[in-house]
Amino acid sequence: MKYGINDFEKQFAWGVSTAAYQIEGAHLKHGKGLSIWDEFTQKKGKIFNNQNANIACDYYQHYHQDLALMGALNIPNYRFSISWSRIFPEGTGAVNHPGIDFYKRVIDFCLELDIQPWITLYHWDLPLGLERKGGWANRDVLGWFEEYVSFCIRTFGDKVKYWMVLNEPMVFTGAGYFLGVHAPGKKGISNFLQATHHAALCQAEGARVIRSLDSSLKIGTTFSCSHVEPVSIHDADVLAASRIDALLNRTFLEPLLGMGYPVNDLKILQRLERYVKDGDEAKLAFDMDFIGLQNYTREVVAHSYFTPFVQAKIINAGKRNVERTLMDWEVYPESIYQMLKKFGAYEKIKNIIVTENGAAFDDIVEDGVVNDVSRQIFLQDHITQVLRAREEGVNVNGYFVWTFTDNFEWAEGFHPRFGLVYVDFLTQKRIVKASGFWYSRFIKHYLSLTDISGRWERRFQLSYKK
Repeated sequence: MKYGINDFEKQFAWGVSTAAYQIEGAHLKHGKGLSIWDEFTQKKGKIFNNQNANIACDYYQHYHQDLALMGALNIPNYRFSISWSRIFPEGTGAVNHPGIDFYKRVIDFCLELDIQPWITLYHWDLPLGLERKGGWANRDVLGWFEEYVSFCIRTFGDKVKYWMVLNEPMVFTGAGYFLGVHAPGKKGISNFLQATHHAALCQAEGARVIRSLDSSLKIGTTFSCSHVEPVSIHDADVLAASRIDALLNRTFLEPLLGMGYPVNDLKILQRLERYVKDGDEAKLAFDMDFIGLQNYTREVVAHSYFTPFVQAKIINAGKRNVERTLMDWEVYPESIYQMLKKFGAYEKIKNIIVTENGAAFDDIVEDGVVNDVSRQIFLQDHITQVLRAREEGVNVNGYFVWTFTDNFEWAEGFHPRFGLVYVDFLTQKRIVKASGFWYSRFIKHYLSLTDISGRWERRFQLSYKK
């Protein structure tokens, strides 16, 4: 399949992604309320070196500098999230006008720089006031979320075309309401199942709110996903891999597509029935304009009789002695190709955007330079796999690097650096890494290619080696 320059430029969005809590700082500035992560990071032992994002990248003060740098690097699309508690300090009710003005300034400056803003409405930082009422485990979250979404669209929708409802619901429900390793730190299958069902309802209900207010807006939501393989061909391992695939890759996606929860392959999801009310099955579905696919690695799975609920365990990359990132995730570029093929096989998915892909490595500043060759290779190899899937007919039309600047990486604190731009968190100095310059050159020069087949890849390799 060949792509002309005009077709390619019109359809494919190159960009970067960030999240409010991970970069903004100013956690109590100008009327912002506390979020669950503001509280969770104060609990001893929950975060690497007991760090927090009270300041982080201080993006709240430095957004003008960071966006100007983004523009200078030729990055035409910027995905970022709104902090719910910066808009509604208690999660509902009274609004915070300085917070609203902040996001208006960010959006306006993006547009001034010809950077297209893509907004994620919820990227894990639930207002603490709502968590104290049960958070995602309380069905009232549907009403709270609808109020928040409606306000954001009415306030910012005239200037922002692209909207994502939720970021990675499997992660914030699983890590936050089952394992307790992310905010709000709850544990147990009951908390998880309630949070799961309510989040699945919200991803569709939030989209319906957007569509009802402005049918011209482009609506999506994002999913974490990993290519899952069994450790062996034995039936027990193959079935274990199937259960993990259902949990990680299908639990939120398939209800959205009108297919219901994948209970046949993951029996524990049958317990969701106790939280499902009349009419919920229809409310779970929505026809999104695009699906955000977020992939970093693959998972290799073995049967484990003693692991509750799934009878499966993930064999980490360190034990398999494979190349891995600072997050101990295997470097496996074909995973993103496999997941694009898998998502692309769903008849009701009409457009896929890779809304996150990137890697954390040991970044060292030497003479004011960060020569992060490993990240350059990682991005090159993954972009090649994305375009391979596109060439084979998968309707993937965008790729966003995670992330623009180094940031606060949730429970891992500031140790893993994912950014194209290095941040000295003590001085707030920014240094564009070699990968950032590479991505800038890639966007600038390769959008003009007349095809992205083998000839594209050969030229890509030659350019990379220069």
